[in-house]
Amino acid sequence: MPINDPVKAQIVRKRLLEKKICRNCGATNSVEASKCRRCHSKNLRLKRKELASKKSA
Repeated sequence: MPINDPVKAQIVRKRLLEKKICRNCGATNSVEASKCRRCHSKNLRLKRKELASKKSA
């Protein structure tokens, strides 16, 4: 069921996509995090906001 309300769509987008991912263990962290909640590494990256393109073989 698609979400047609733009306000609700923005809330969903923020909850799903605005996160940081630990490059060490793969844990999901909040955007404000400076270190991983699981392994305490400071090696974090922002979650990708678009799908990776498929490469043709």
